[in-house]
Amino acid sequence: MIVVTGATGNVGRPLTQALAAAGEQVTAVSRHAADVPDGVRHVRADLSEPRGLAPALEGAKALFLLLSGGLHAPDARPADLIDQAAARGVRKVVLLSSQGVATRPQGPSRVAMRALEDALRDSGLDWAVVRPGGFASNALAWAESVRTRGVVAAPFGDAGVPVVDPTDIAEVAAACLLDDRHTGGIYELTGPEVITPRQQAQTIATALGSPVRFHELTRAEAKAAMVRAVPAELADDTLDIIAAPNAAELRVSPDVERVLGRTPRSFGDWVDRNIAAFR
Repeated sequence: MIVVTGATGNVGRPLTQALAAAGEQVTAVSRHAADVPDGVRHVRADLSEPRGLAPALEGAKALFLLLSGGLHAPDARPADLIDQAAARGVRKVVLLSSQGVATRPQGPSRVAMRALEDALRDSGLDWAVVRPGGFASNALAWAESVRTRGVVAAPFGDAGVPVVDPTDIAEVAAACLLDDRHTGGIYELTGPEVITPRQQAQTIATALGSPVRFHELTRAEAKAAMVRAVPAELADDTLDIIAAPNAAELRVSPDVERVLGRTPRSFGDWVDRNIAAFR
């Protein structure tokens, strides 16, 4: 049995579906009630309290670990989740980390994630780490303004990165969970090309067949919106990256193709599958 945390999110949902389609027994973990594929067990648990994960881990052979922003709080102890898994006989953990662990190791959230990666490597368990860059699905933050006003509002309109489709992240994670050849692997995941927010807005407009105007936010305006959902420190960390991505963050990684044997999906592919959100 494989346990998937964050099972209702942009990565966890397609990962749960992929594992179930592969014939695996899956336990989907989320904080709230959720619809899951037929045959998948659902367990409600809040990962900010590691002991709450214990019922989901009984009988599990592997764990996909996805951490919410709250687990970067000063009093959080995310490594306790790895201890919980080991204590209940889990043999493999696949961790969803961040590209920034390598590209900006001194960023506050990256220090915490690096410590968790280190704890996993030292745990004695089999492991793999996936480090995605920016998510294509972050564009869903624009869905309401596109639907109601035909506008995409974002900072740094002409600074782009090779955003990755969350379904590609899920498929790489599934391969790491199911294939021992990926044990001990660290995979940096990106899309196939650099794309700016202004270009993303045009991609959405093309898929809709109607105009979408791009409105460039100031950094202060963007931060004010972000701190409604994440700590100010994490907002600044993120804005530093998207304002001026460094050479490593602009690089198109070969790792999706290495693992899956195909090129990564483009932002346009993601938009085509999710266009209903913008109509």
